[in-house]
Amino acid sequence: MPPYAISRLFLALAFGLASSLSAGKVPQARAYSPATQALLDRAFADLDPARPMIDVHVHAIGLGQKGDGTFVNPEKLSSRHPFKRFETNLYLKATGVKGLAHFDRDYLEVLTARARAFPRPVRLHLLAMDQAYRPDGTPDPARTEFHVPNAYVFAAAAQHPDLFVPVMSIHPARKDAIHELEACAAQGGRLLKWLPNAQAIDPADPRFDAFYRRMKELGVVLLTHAGEERAVAVKDAQALGNPLKLRRPLNLGVTVIVAHCASLGKNADLDHPGKVARNFDLFLRLMEDPKYRGRLFGDLSAITQINRLPAPLQTLLARPDFDGRLLNGSDYPLPGVDLIIWTRRLVELKLISAAERKALNEVWKRNPLLFDFVLKRTLKDPKTGRRWPAELFQHSPESLPAQ
Repeated sequence: MPPYAISRLFLALAFGLASSLSAGKVPQARAYSPATQALLDRAFADLDPARPMIDVHVHAIGLGQKGDGTFVNPEKLSSRHPFKRFETNLYLKATGVKGLAHFDRDYLEVLTARARAFPRPVRLHLLAMDQAYRPDGTPDPARTEFHVPNAYVFAAAAQHPDLFVPVMSIHPARKDAIHELEACAAQGGRLLKWLPNAQAIDPADPRFDAFYRRMKELGVVLLTHAGEERAVAVKDAQALGNPLKLRRPLNLGVTVIVAHCASLGKNADLDHPGKVARNFDLFLRLMEDPKYRGRLFGDLSAITQINRLPAPLQTLLARPDFDGRLLNGSDYPLPGVDLIIWTRRLVELKLISAAERKALNEVWKRNPLLFDFVLKRTLKDPKTGRRWPAELFQHSPESLPAQ
């Protein structure tokens, strides 16, 4: 039995719990309360109507129901791994999909419906996820939590070219890594996604220099997770999320977007042996280095989650000098996971008001993707009253310098 079939079997056995938790299908269009509609209107009022809103961080998910190579590790819903199964059920709830019979199709249909419910056009960058690989360039299926091939996201983008932008994922230890990079770039791929902690990628490994040089030549931008990873098992590899390891691709001329602005956990301070620092502070060190201006950026995905509050969000909101170096990302479907979205805490931090919280909660119940966008447009620095500017939410990674 192929891996994807095994994963479907485990999912089917465990989906009873997930379906009882599910957010259900996207509700039929209906009027929001006046206060919520006013909040929505304000969130979109100053956007450039000639340009779409941008989300650089949307996950594709597939169970391999069409033999397309997508895969979820069977441990994710095995009775032997109850915590992993609980986590996966939360993610299933967040997707809004109610059954497994056509999960792959339904996931994209719900995502598409949620995106098209925006008052203005939005472009979602749909992320592939390569397998983990061993140092010898062979796949490591036991370490692979989930897999979404490049062909999958390119096919989804072809079905909805006005909505989805395909984002490739290529492990640089693959024997065909450069060939796959060239093939994706030939199809118009401009962005490449890594999750080093889970994929077993050391961004500072000199063996990947040829891959970095080819990325630069092809104008491909690296979107990479940095900081601690908790949503996916990492097999004691949190050190691979050290932001300072990104100096190697940066020094070779690659443009880098740091997912989540490395806003979680700590790592070794490679500049001061024996010391440990917050990953976010290491990210700030890179951002404040003049030689990386114009080639180092951060995305705001997951920045409002309870496990990352408060310092990273407060700091970024208070730094207007970073506005042109930040991009919007949702980390969808995670905005639909209610255990990590605590709007009450945002009120306590005076980043939103109680009235805004009530309106935002109404949006969340109907459309977590829209909620994530409106929340970030609503956040306000309590000291200065500053909000992130509209331009940040229409900042496209395709506009970044890559050569």
